[in-house]
Amino acid sequence: MNSIKRNIYLQRLIDREQNGLVKIVTGIRRSGKSYLLNKLFYEHLKEKGITDNHIIKIALDDVENSDLVSPKALNRYIKSLIVDDKLYYILLDEIQLVDNFVSVLNGLLKLANVDIYVTGSNSKFLSSDIVTEFRGRGDEIRILPLSFSEFMSVYDGSIFAGWKEYYTYGGMPLVLSQRSEEAKMNYLKGQLKNVYINDIIDRNRIQNEAQINALVEILASNIGSLTNPLRLSNTFKSVLNLSIADKTVSNFISYLEDAFLVDKAKRYDVKGKKYLSTTSKYYFTDLGLRNAALNFRQQEENHIMENIIYLELVKRGFAVDVGIVETINRNQEGKIVRNYLEVDFVANCGNNKFYIQSAFAMTTENKEIQEKRSLLSVNDYFKKIIIVKDDIKRKRDENGIIIMSVYDFLLDDKSLEY
Repeated sequence: MNSIKRNIYLQRLIDREQNGLVKIVTGIRRSGKSYLLNKLFYEHLKEKGITDNHIIKIALDDVENSDLVSPKALNRYIKSLIVDDKLYYILLDEIQLVDNFVSVLNGLLKLANVDIYVTGSNSKFLSSDIVTEFRGRGDEIRILPLSFSEFMSVYDGSIFAGWKEYYTYGGMPLVLSQRSEEAKMNYLKGQLKNVYINDIIDRNRIQNEAQINALVEILASNIGSLTNPLRLSNTFKSVLNLSIADKTVSNFISYLEDAFLVDKAKRYDVKGKKYLSTTSKYYFTDLGLRNAALNFRQQEENHIMENIIYLELVKRGFAVDVGIVETINRNQEGKIVRNYLEVDFVANCGNNKFYIQSAFAMTTENKEIQEKRSLLSVNDYFKKIIIVKDDIKRKRDENGIIIMSVYDFLLDDKSLEY
C-alpha cells in the first residue's frame, strides 16, 4: 500500500515547532498518531537538516525501552542525550506508559533547547481533558481517521466505488490492509468491542456492559438526530426495555466523547448568538466503527453523508455547531407565529464562517426550496452552501447560495473558499 500523506496534520505540527509547549497528538486509537509523529514528522525534520543525534525518538511500547517507563529513568535518559546548546526534538510515543508523565514533560519544558512532541493510545491518555493537566503548557493536535480525500489518495478505483467503500468501512488506516469485505467487517467489530468499548469500560469502571453497548447502538442508529440524555433514557425504556437514569446516560456519553469515539455538535441560535442546551447532535469519528456497532445493517446514506461532512469540517479546523434560525410571521388571524429552521452546520474558524446544508438530493423544486429556506433566513454576509450527493457542477443561485457535489467538497481542501 502506498504511503498516505496526512499533510493537514503534518502542517499543524510544523506550524507549532518551537512554540514552547508540549505538542500532544490526540485522537481515537489506531487513527495514525504514531505514524504521523514517528514517520511523517520525523522525515520532515530530517529533510530540513536536523541530525539524528538531535532527534530523541523513543517508542515507549518497544520492549527495548521497557526500562524507560519509570519517570526518573526516562528523565535521566533524555537529559543524558542533551550534550550541547543546540535544539533537540523529543518525540515520545505511547507516553501514557510512563507513570506521572505530566510531571516528566513539564520538567523537560524547563530546558531551553528542547521541543517536545508526544502521542498516546489508551483511554487514560485519550481523555479529552488531558491538555488541562499540563497547566496551560500543552498544545493539542487532534487527528481523525482518514478523510475521504486521504482514503482516495491510496484507493485503486473510481470515486464512486471509493465513496461506497468509505462510507461502509470508514477511515481507520488498518482497514485498508484487510482484503475482503468479511475481513474488514470482522476487524472493525473486533476493534469496537475489544479495544474501544473495553477501554471505556475499564477506565470508567462501568459495571453494566450491556448498557454502554446499547447506548453506542442507539447513537449509531440516530447520527445527526437531535437528542439529549433524557430522550435517550426514554428510548432505553421504550425500545430496549432497559431502565437507565438520564444522569447515567449523560455520564456514558461523556465517556464516549473522552475516548473520541463520538463528537457532540451543540445547537446555536444564529440570530440570538447563543447556545441552546436542550438538545445536541452526535456524530461518530469513524463510520466503519459506527456501522460495526449496528453489525453493518443500517446504512442510510443521507445520514452517513452528513456525518462525513461534519468530520471533514472538523479536520479542516472548524468549530462546528448545529444552527437554529428563528423566523417570525403572522398567521391568517394576525397572530405572531414563531418557527425554528435548522442549518445543518455553522462552521467557524477565526473570522471565517460558513452555513452548510447537507441535502443529499434535491430532486424537486419543493425540496430545493425547503433546503434553502433556513439559509435564506440567515441575515448576514457569510457564505451559504448546500452540499448534495449528485456529481454536479458547482453553481451559485440568484441569492448567492452555492450548490456543490459532496465529491468536490471532500476532495478539495479549499472547496469552501471559492
